Amino acid sequence: MAGTDDSVDDDPLYVLTAALLTPARFPAVLGDDYPEACAALGLDPYDRGYGLVMGQDGGGARWTVVIDDVSLVAVAIASWDCGMEYDLSPGERTVVCALPGWPVALSVRAPGLPAPHDPAQEPGCEEDDDWPVLTPPDTESWGPAQRRLGADEIALQWASWRERLAGVPIAEPKPPDPAKSPKIDAKDVVDPEGTGENTGEKPMPAGHPGIRRVLKELHGYLDKAPPLGRVRSSFAPGDARTLRADGPGWSFVARTDDMAFVLLDEEPGEALPIGRGTELPALLAALDDMAVRPA
Repeated sequence: MAGTDDSVDDDPLYVLTAALLTPARFPAVLGDDYPEACAALGLDPYDRGYGLVMGQDGGGARWTVVIDDVSLVAVAIASWDCGMEYDLSPGERTVVCALPGWPVALSVRAPGLPAPHDPAQEPGCEEDDDWPVLTPPDTESWGPAQRRLGADEIALQWASWRERLAGVPIAEPKPPDPAKSPKIDAKDVVDPEGTGENTGEKPMPAGHPGIRRVLKELHGYLDKAPPLGRVRSSFAPGDARTLRADGPGWSFVARTDDMAFVLLDEEPGEALPIGRGTELPALLAALDDMAVRPA
């Protein structure tokens, strides 16, 4: 998107995109919570967070530069989301470290450079030393990273998922890519009370073990605070909020004014909807109260 004169080992970095790594917002591929995401990059879980600047060096190699100027990256992302140009040029003093590779898959490349590729091993390293290159998760398999990405997609494309389930249109654009989306079937609708209220479909039996486990662990988060970033609240249309929560083997996404979805490691590609009923609203409100929110 923009070039910068700041360097990776004295080589200019041609910036392609950026991401925030904060308690309220971090790449889902990296972990279930903020400390876990930081640990995946070898970073301390600094309360104010980091910015991740991804680009290519002069030879076309992929690099992720970690900076501590979170506001700069936030402004850049907001500008790009609005279709505006923004020259993201972090100052040298803001650079925390430079990591080889990209943690997320990018389909763009800097013009005039070789195709993106992994950097060569640093000079002086022994051949048998580990050279930890960041790589995006395999889209052909299913695991924690793909499960979290699926939940993020549902949160982003809530209107399309809600309409696919119950035929209730909600005014939001951008339908999801069916080829990359978790599957959902009407028979998979879960209503904790077995009433089918507000779902428009026949509910699943309330005893689904995966759903019961997730709801139990979410209630546990209310009694004992989970690691920072396990429960996050973000903007939604109207007076609602979008909730995202994760735990061992599961991801949860909901709107405070609507229903919820659960994704499980043991059910590849499946999104299990939970009908709103009368108990879910209280749980969502309580989770929203304790959730981390963007500053």
